[in-house]
Amino acid sequence: MITLFAAGAGFGLPEISPYVTKTEVQLMMAGLTYRKTKGSRETAPKGQLPWIEDCAQAVGDSTFIRAHIEQKYGVDLDVGLTGKERAQAWAIERMIENQLGWVSTYFRFLEPANFAKGPARWFDAAPETMRDDIRRGLLEAVAGNVRAVGVGRHLREEVVWLGSLSLRSLDELLEDKAYLMRDSHPVGVDAAAFAVLAGILTPFFDSPLRREAESYPRLVDYAGRMMARFYPAHPWGLRQAA
Repeated sequence: MITLFAAGAGFGLPEISPYVTKTEVQLMMAGLTYRKTKGSRETAPKGQLPWIEDCAQAVGDSTFIRAHIEQKYGVDLDVGLTGKERAQAWAIERMIENQLGWVSTYFRFLEPANFAKGPARWFDAAPETMRDDIRRGLLEAVAGNVRAVGVGRHLREEVVWLGSLSLRSLDELLEDKAYLMRDSHPVGVDAAAFAVLAGILTPFFDSPLRREAESYPRLVDYAGRMMARFYPAHPWGLRQAA
């Protein structure tokens, strides 16, 4: 059986990490049996979550995990898409993960109030003398990564603007369809889009990016539709499409 190493539930989400969420949804799309357990970056093959263990084979990174399950189990998560549509889906996924995802990270970690109520709490059980140093180290590491990809080099209002471009693009691409590429069923890119949108829309964190996302009813409904489909027991609380 496949073992999915994850961060776990939190922040009003069934899974804290959007990349774990992406992989978990794709495992469900593929109809594969798996078990989910708490993982750590220290033991992960690429130093990040998610990763899976499949018959003693360790596979890291959500994109390579997808490639592994498609190749090993003969699954096509983009079934029904043309070659051009597959290219478009890949381009959309890159926009989501390489831009919008980092903008979301900026507001989760680098907005002081959000960091204090969210990621900083991960270390509440650490020895009191070490907590501040551990939290500071995490914040510095994330800030360095966000700056390295370019997002952290901009003014806060510029970061909001960058995120708004991707949100508007997603809304235009979704149009009035149930899912990004097909009205009938979700495909691989929907897992990535849902994961990042849910992380932005969760009421747990407040940010101008969340308020921007909430201004797109189709995106809000889309996130609710995906949540209801893949995590039906999770209390979401956002307006959902019927």
